[in-house]
Amino acid sequence: MSDKVPATVEWAQTDAGPAVRMIDQTRLPGELVMLDCTEVEQVAQAIERLSVRGAPAIGCAAALGMALAAHLSEAETMDGLLRDLAAARERLAATRPTAVNLFWALEQMDQAAREATGADVEGLKRALLQRAQDVVEDDLQRCHAIGRNALELIERGANILTHCNAGALATAGYGTALGVIRAAHEAGRGIHVWADETRPLLQGARLTAWELVTEGIPCTLICDDMAGYVMSQGRVDCVVVGSDRIAANGDVANKIGTYTVAVLAARHNVPFYVAAPLSTVDYELASGAQIPIEERDHDEVRLLAYRAAEPVCPPEVAVYNPAFDVTPNELVAAIVTEKGVARPPFGEALAAMADG
Repeated sequence: MSDKVPATVEWAQTDAGPAVRMIDQTRLPGELVMLDCTEVEQVAQAIERLSVRGAPAIGCAAALGMALAAHLSEAETMDGLLRDLAAARERLAATRPTAVNLFWALEQMDQAAREATGADVEGLKRALLQRAQDVVEDDLQRCHAIGRNALELIERGANILTHCNAGALATAGYGTALGVIRAAHEAGRGIHVWADETRPLLQGARLTAWELVTEGIPCTLICDDMAGYVMSQGRVDCVVVGSDRIAANGDVANKIGTYTVAVLAARHNVPFYVAAPLSTVDYELASGAQIPIEERDHDEVRLLAYRAAEPVCPPEVAVYNPAFDVTPNELVAAIVTEKGVARPPFGEALAAMADG
């Protein structure tokens, strides 16, 4: 984010001791509130209730949560500390199943523990905090690189449609899809953004529009079901979205409704781009059919923005609330990563980036 807004998630010193500090995104856009998590359970609950959300930001929060677990451990031996860390890891890993960055970040912390051979308890604690802070800084650098690499795809004066929030709020800062948009804006491309509201929790309306307005990037908010009509008017030049997990073949899991946008884009010959760091690519999964899809609380659908006092539907009606969907790779024109722009066939392109 810019200097107008604090970091999405970071390590902080408070009167109560070290904390994982984050923007409480459930309070936006009405108020900017910082949440200090001084216990691992608080970090886990913050991830579950979407106080921190977006795959890269979840990974950063989990890494910092592991560092917090180490700090809070009263173990006097390495074995005791490792047991405490294992318990924290299990809790954090159980928060949200779809975003692979969560598990990538936890593996980074596991690796830091393995590499700290010969360290004492305090030495391991310092090593884990350093690795967690490295994860946050690494994500920020990747987002900036994604933005730079995507400039070849964004024409001057482009009208860009985006879905959900893949901005600074979804990352350590700057963003993936909104990182592309920020880079184009900073490069003077004169862009305009169509922001889908993104039901049921309105991340596009509450978060993406807030980021764009705060940064002074021209944007227009539309309901999700308006995207096809706007495309039919010739008012969308490309779509840019983020991702929570990408399979090895380039199938993309992202916020529910992304698949619909991709189908509409294909119908109207609008290129559909995905912006994500390579940490979002799950090379263990051959296709998107293997990606676990989180289903969330049905009241997120029954209550507008999950806050309304009265339901917007009969309370006894059945609800289906998958948080994500999968866009098949044939609908994706390019996947922008920190190492460059991957184009079809994505299996080969993404594998080359992993090996490079």
